[in-house]
Amino acid sequence: MKRALIALIAVSIAALLLVSGYFAGRHGSSSSAPSAGTTAQVPGKKVLYWYDTMVPDQHFDHPGLSPMGMQMVPRYANEDSDSAIVRIDPATVQNLGIRTAPVERRALAWVNQVPGTVTWDLRQATTISARVDGVINQLYVRAPYTAIKTGQPLAAMLAPAWDTALAEYNALQQAQSSDAKALRVAARQRLNVMGLTGADIRSAHHGSSGAITLHAPASGVVTTLDVQQGQRVSAGQSLMTVNGLSSVWVEAALPQAVAGTVRRGTPVTITVDALPGREFHGTVETLLPDIDTTTRTQRARIVLDNADGALSPGMFASVRIASANKEAVPVIPSEAVITSGSQSRVIVVEGNGHFRPVSVRTGRSSEGYTEVLAGLKGNETVVVSGQFLIDSEASLSGALDRLDTHAAQPATAASVPMPEVHTGDRP
Repeated sequence: MKRALIALIAVSIAALLLVSGYFAGRHGSSSSAPSAGTTAQVPGKKVLYWYDTMVPDQHFDHPGLSPMGMQMVPRYANEDSDSAIVRIDPATVQNLGIRTAPVERRALAWVNQVPGTVTWDLRQATTISARVDGVINQLYVRAPYTAIKTGQPLAAMLAPAWDTALAEYNALQQAQSSDAKALRVAARQRLNVMGLTGADIRSAHHGSSGAITLHAPASGVVTTLDVQQGQRVSAGQSLMTVNGLSSVWVEAALPQAVAGTVRRGTPVTITVDALPGREFHGTVETLLPDIDTTTRTQRARIVLDNADGALSPGMFASVRIASANKEAVPVIPSEAVITSGSQSRVIVVEGNGHFRPVSVRTGRSSEGYTEVLAGLKGNETVVVSGQFLIDSEASLSGALDRLDTHAAQPATAASVPMPEVHTGDRP
């Protein structure tokens, strides 16, 4: 009984194997034959191989469905020269609303907005100091940042050295001989060396206390006050500092990428929050050589006329720097650039639904445009709207994988080898 059962099981297994082999043979035969939906071969063209556009690296010697179930398309022998082109049906291009723009060659104007601070124009600073030992008998300016006018009294000072020099000068005032006149000129020069001006000497003649009054050499603001009334001072000691306001400096903080393009004479436009709607125009006078170790910025000095005194030191300023490169380079709309990782590329229009991805090296961007330093010559047309769809098509075809092999040396539109893709042949 057992032997009969074992024999029956063996016969059943053999029958199943025969049936499986039969259907497997039919399936293999049908898959090797072109299906009803197979892409038609173009008459007169030699087919090198068939491939799935989803996996272009796999080649087959017959049409039909790929292992992924996609309809395969032919690769013809005479299409090697057009391997960089991505083809899209013109009707599809129109439906996608693809926009293009020509590549122009020009010097790209760029604009940068950087912060700045209004400071004193140190060229107008004057230090009032004691040229001799003495005592501050009367101080007419009692507080810092007091506005003064030219010739205004600042301080009255008692100094024995001044009294001696003035007495010698006055004694020679009526001299008639040439030697006496020469001594009088020398006495006057001595007074100048001791810091006394003509106004100071005249005030000493009219004063009753013997003190000599020091006067403001120019209009401005007393920025520092270093003495008090009644204080004893020594020769060379600073009494106060006067600074004018007819012009001011604006020190702009430039990032290093911006500082490398700023030169003497670069035009700037400055606005301050305290004066909304008002603009001040000037040029960069100099680029200071030191770099701020905290912010890594470099300062640019800008001199502004301030005749009406509207600008005050310490104000925050917004500096708009506009310039242009001297050399004309290809420029494209910034939206045309496709950036992925460290590589940038654009889609160049070849005409009749033909497009070509091109690797480019970009420069600065300004006002919606970007410089192209390598990859384009300036007479091409690039896609500015819908380029990501074309780029996706190139990615599916393996074109971008081949483009990556040339990333070390950006290629021009005629040197990027990529396979052709027929979008209209896809199911």
